[in-house]
Amino acid sequence: MSWSAYKNAPNLLIAEMWKELFEAEGLPARILPEGEIRTWSETCPFVVYIPRGREHVADEILRKV
Repeated sequence: MSWSAYKNAPNLLIAEMWKELFEAEGLPARILPEGEIRTWSETCPFVVYIPRGREHVADEILRKV
């Protein structure tokens, strides 16, 4: 499965909230921190990834929120 960057989050807590929202609606999601591995922490920015080609599903989920 190929993944596409969909949403940026300012920290791990917010990224996990987006991930849980998408997954609760049946859309798989992954989160990865931005930057180098030496700078990773709970407070660094994260990117939420969803399966490529499913962006329209994520858009619809966000419309419902």
